Parts: sequence; structure tokens; C-alpha cells
Amino acid sequence: MKIEILKVHGSGNDFLLIDEISNDYSFSEEERSKLAVALCDRNTDLGSDGILYVQKGDNADARMRIFNADGSEASMCGNGLRCVARYVCELYGKEEALINTMKTDLPVKKQKNLFPNVPTYQVEISPVSFQLSDLPLVLDQTTLLNEKIPALSKELVFTALAVPNPHLVSIVEKDQIHSQLQKQISEYVNGPNELFPDGVNVSFVMPLEKGQIYVRTFERGVGFTNACGTAMSASSLVTCLNDINSVEEPIEVYNNGGKVRCVVHHQNGAYTIDLIGNATYVYKAEVNLDVNEPESFRIGKKEEFSDEQLQYAKLVDHVQEHLSKFL
Repeated sequence: MKIEILKVHGSGNDFLLIDEISNDYSFSEEERSKLAVALCDRNTDLGSDGILYVQKGDNADARMRIFNADGSEASMCGNGLRCVARYVCELYGKEEALINTMKTDLPVKKQKNLFPNVPTYQVEISPVSFQLSDLPLVLDQTTLLNEKIPALSKELVFTALAVPNPHLVSIVEKDQIHSQLQKQISEYVNGPNELFPDGVNVSFVMPLEKGQIYVRTFERGVGFTNACGTAMSASSLVTCLNDINSVEEPIEVYNNGGKVRCVVHHQNGAYTIDLIGNATYVYKAEVNLDVNEPESFRIGKKEEFSDEQLQYAKLVDHVQEHLSKFL
């Protein structure tokens, strides 16, 4: 079988995008999972954090399904959604679109570039829930807002929320960013444990200046990533809850893969977050494979988008220079 892969990334969080709208590909659920494990393997010539399957939508322009590198399906992926937003908008020649995701239908639209010549898209991150049952987190309480979890740390306080992916967020200081604490906590809550039966994304957030934060995330099913869109959105919301930042005001979110901009909204008792950032194309490639043994795939014709990569590299240099003042 021959399939066309588009390698894309949002904030360095990279994916293989497979277009099921323009092509007559047909995959079973097991095949989707096996493809993710095989093609996302970093030891191969492809490698990525996951696969974005772009399908025909139900009363929407398209549907996004995201499979992590371990073969599990995620309910949402902010960085991936930006890449899908660009692909779908360009496919149909539109500036805005509506995308079906596992939990809800989300509006997306093209935005003014965040950095010169870096294609930028805005996506909505919602719904937001603080109910522990929605993560789930097994504690004898309904919510966790700026509280300690003794089994995880004696020094940190956490906020738990689903956006709709499950997130555990802690606001930390510089020495904690550089410690092994996040790795230890993340590996524990994503292994066999009594707190998070389905695992959880763990983010450490360090305020930089007013309206600026640094976020590092251990992503469930992936590990430490350059960036996680829903984590940056959740982290921005948590800083607003702590009066570090303000709702309705832009928050510049720096990460190891670049930067995004988030705006937290609070209306009718509910939160939504705008996630604004790059949607960069890396290359297009033809892949020959047997869906029953996808690990034996071969790469055929390949087209690089080198200009986009070079321009994004300039953004990363800018970000690293800025972060060096704080980290």
C-alpha cells in the first residue's frame, strides 16, 4: 500500500499527517494504532510524536483523530489541531473552519503571523473541567486547586484539570525546573499507580515576566515533548487562577520548541482558551507499507519544505535567547 505522509509540527511537537479526505485510505482501529507505533518510531527515517488522521467531518469541515507514538488515541491535541487547521483551510481555500474532535467541535482560523513568515493559526481549546472524575484522578474530593498531593511531592502544589485531555499543573521556581522532580513524578503517574488510572500530562510552569510563562510538559503516551498545546493552554489558565496573568489578555507561552500565544476567556461560568501558534510543514513523503507489518515501511519520493524550516529556526533562536535570561 502506498500512502502520502505530510510531516508537520506545532511548536516543535511533530506529527505525521494522513489525509483521508482526498485519498481513499481505509484503516481499521487496530491498523491506525499499529501505524502510529511503527511510523512514529524515532529510530526510523520518519519518527514523530503522533499521527494526525484528517477525515471527512460530520456537519464540519473535517474530523481530526490523533494517535500517540505508543499507539494510544488522544482525545485532543492543540499543536496537532493547528496543523490540521492549516491543512484543512488550505485544502478548501478558507480562512476559518470547524473541526470535529473526540469531545467537541472546535473552530479554527488563520491568524496574523506570530513571527515573520511563520504560518500561524488559532484554535479553541475546550471544554474545560476541574472535576477529578473527568481526568480521572482518584482522590477523596471533587476538585484539586493549588493543593498538595503527598504521594507525589511534599513541596509542590498542583491543579488538576481536563481540557479535555487530563493535566496536572504545578507552578514552580527555577531550581525545580532543573531538578529531576518532574521526571520522577511524571513517570510515576504514567505507570501503574492508584491516583491516575489512565495516566496524565504533567506540566511545570515558571512565570517569566507579566504576560510571559515557560512551560515544560511530560506528555502522556509520549514523554517529554518540545511542547504540548493543551498543556500550554491549561497552564495559562492556571496562571490566571493564581492572579499571575489575567483573563482576556494575551499570554506569551515559551517552550523548548518555540512559543505560542494563549488568551483565556471566562464567560457564563465556563472557561475556553485560544491557542495561537505556528503550523509548519517539514516535508511530504510517499511511504510504501503493508498495514499488517507497517514496521517494514519504505520511503519513496520526498519533498522538503526547507524555507519554512529555516524561518521557524529563527523563531527558535529568538526564543532561546529570551529564555537564557531566565533559565
